[in-house]
Amino acid sequence: MSGQVKYTLDETQIPKFWYNIVADLPAAPHPVLHPGTKQPVGPSDLEPLFPMELILQEVSTERQIEIPEPVRDIFRMWRPSPLIRARRLEKALDTPAKIYFKYEGVSPAGSHKPNTAVPQAWYNKEAGVKKLTTETGAGQWGSALAFAGSLFDIDVTVFQVRVSYDQKPYRRALMELYGARCIPSPSNETESGRAVLVEHPDSPGSLGIAISEAVEVAAKNADVKYALGSVLNHVMLHQTIIGQEAIQQFELAGDDPDVLIACAGGGSNFAGLAFPFLGLQLRGGRKRRVIAVEPAACPSLTRGKFAYDFGDTAHLTPLVKMHTLGSTFIPPGFHAGGLRYHGMGPLVSHLYDLGLIEARAYHQIPCFEAGVQFARAEGIVPAPESTHAVRCAIDEALRCKAEGKSETIVFNLSGHGHFDMGAYISYFAGNLVDQNYDEGELAMALAGLPSVAAQ
Repeated sequence: MSGQVKYTLDETQIPKFWYNIVADLPAAPHPVLHPGTKQPVGPSDLEPLFPMELILQEVSTERQIEIPEPVRDIFRMWRPSPLIRARRLEKALDTPAKIYFKYEGVSPAGSHKPNTAVPQAWYNKEAGVKKLTTETGAGQWGSALAFAGSLFDIDVTVFQVRVSYDQKPYRRALMELYGARCIPSPSNETESGRAVLVEHPDSPGSLGIAISEAVEVAAKNADVKYALGSVLNHVMLHQTIIGQEAIQQFELAGDDPDVLIACAGGGSNFAGLAFPFLGLQLRGGRKRRVIAVEPAACPSLTRGKFAYDFGDTAHLTPLVKMHTLGSTFIPPGFHAGGLRYHGMGPLVSHLYDLGLIEARAYHQIPCFEAGVQFARAEGIVPAPESTHAVRCAIDEALRCKAEGKSETIVFNLSGHGHFDMGAYISYFAGNLVDQNYDEGELAMALAGLPSVAAQ
């Protein structure tokens, strides 16, 4: 086996601007609505939760937004991240396809999440904010914001979904190591948490519930702001540094991807890889297949409804139009906690509705099978969320083998699984099961969607 494996950029080549796909969309995204008036929200409606600079990014239609130099300086700790040719996996699959992956597990927190945690913390620091609250599933986002908070002397409180809090104690320990406080959700610390516990004392929790708790704390305390690790436009914007680097790296490789793949829960790492490539396409470049991969037990794109819905369970957030399973839907407690969200980010949902991207759903056992196969070939243990992308990439490579096609495939390896070994232990012990959502509960959740006039 020969040929280059890693394609790396110099620190001076870290992008200086984030890419905003809104500028190139063939149809404008649907407006965010006030839950009371059902009218489009204004900046003042969001000020209790976010600093103004992030609000302006949320609604921006500019194609490029400059990355502050202090943020780029911190990015140098791990960026640019490598683009790696998975030559050993190609050989193991005996496929004519070329497989690459963008590896985001090189960050201090072990995932792509610091790409937005650092700028969010910086903008809050510039606005004089000293306390942030947030939610997390598997803990990738919580540990990233805890890391960012430690850099800017900001107190961080994280509401972690109860099932993940119990499954992933080392991720919780990492948050505490960085100085954050980690609370299992639903908790007795908020009205929304207590309301869930009264009805479901043994609730496994969900990202929707944890968001309600975090938003409630921020809304009730003038000195606290809220930070979100996925879903919103400004989060997608910050992650586009991934795809922009990948475009440069493919130029170094003398190659160009035919198929782009990433796991998707709220959609941030998917957007990070895919949006810059989709931007090239929307501005007249070649068409590529772009696949968002989600868990079969929480399939918002492949099974959800494209409708206005709340981003949280207690209905404290504005209404956004997204592919949703209903804000009261609580997914089973599968191990990819970062993908256990009832809705998909509005921009990703909009792209899916426009037919610009595909979606695919997998159960967790075939994903773990792919994660093990990848680790044994390439040496990197993928996070449970990332195994969804690995599964899809392997399936696409096997399709190329069956069809005799030499296509170029790239996927985003959004994080490592070093804090998720309990899940792998369960897999090897045969204790993992492919969980299905309850059709009746899904029907009830969808029936409860808010009534909104056509926008």
